[in-house]
Amino acid sequence: MARIVMADDGIGFDGRTLEERPLGGAETSFIEMANALAARGHQVLVCNRCEAEISHRGVTWRPIAQGIPDDADLYVPNRGDKLLKHCRSARRVIFWIHNPAGYLLKWRYQWKLAWRRPTIVFSGASHASTYPGWAFAGGREIVLYGLTDLFRHAGPRSAAPPPRVLFTSNPMRSLDWLLDIWESRIRPAVPAAELHVFAGTATYGAAGAAKAGRMGPVLDRAQGLAGQGVILRGPVPKAQLVEELAQARALLYRGDIGETFCSAVAEAQASGVPVVLEDIACMKERVVDGRTGWVVRGAEAFARQAVRVLTDDALWLSAHHDCLTLQNQWGWDQAAAEFERIGGLL
Repeated sequence: MARIVMADDGIGFDGRTLEERPLGGAETSFIEMANALAARGHQVLVCNRCEAEISHRGVTWRPIAQGIPDDADLYVPNRGDKLLKHCRSARRVIFWIHNPAGYLLKWRYQWKLAWRRPTIVFSGASHASTYPGWAFAGGREIVLYGLTDLFRHAGPRSAAPPPRVLFTSNPMRSLDWLLDIWESRIRPAVPAAELHVFAGTATYGAAGAAKAGRMGPVLDRAQGLAGQGVILRGPVPKAQLVEELAQARALLYRGDIGETFCSAVAEAQASGVPVVLEDIACMKERVVDGRTGWVVRGAEAFARQAVRVLTDDALWLSAHHDCLTLQNQWGWDQAAAEFERIGGLL
């Protein structure tokens, strides 16, 4: 059993939060990795902005204001450069990042990375390509996000469902673009189609208030398209999202240059729901193109493929079965095993 310290200085959350309310992808992944490492028999301490010390699913969560231990077998600072200065006697350090790596080129990151020489973990090849070869690192590894176990148990459906579409990402990531296409091309071609938008500020905790001004107009527009089959649902916990995916026909998402993995797309496919995406950043890494989803270029091709998957039952059933067969095998236990390998814990 190894002693693992994980640290995060972003928004406040703890191990229970994922079960209680919506949460962003980076925070979700952080919780899932801590839980998976504990389940594999390690002693895991998380130091972050949680409100009070608790133990949950074998992980100890402690307010970061109480300090970070000076030693560990493996130290995992999450995103923040200030965290690199702590746990100086750790045997190994994994610096886990979740956004495009350009921000690491700031001098306040580079000198710490040069001094500490952690292994930087990226979430995909596209993500890794955002950090140039000349920049400092003690090593570079790719570890895909695992799938939350809730999404890995969908059974095959015998018939295609009604044309219910989901959007489950950040509304600032091209929801306005999707609403344009929905109103002008998709809904006129499929009059019974519904677009359920599971998005809002609640996903981002206290930080969501700062985003409200930018999200507001997009969400207001979605609400205003109720007559065109758009239903603004708001963000929901993972357990409810599983139920919604069980009734969905497709997930439509343009993608975003800031996306480095996109758990929303992975969760949909694992649940048997095919996706239509644009070829942006990491999107093509998330699907088996032509089988579990389609990666297209431009609004016209996007709309055309969306209409196909909403109206062609044979196409949908084939993609549905491919999703269940090909896209739900990689869980957090497998991702944690990769952290063990990189951290020299095997």
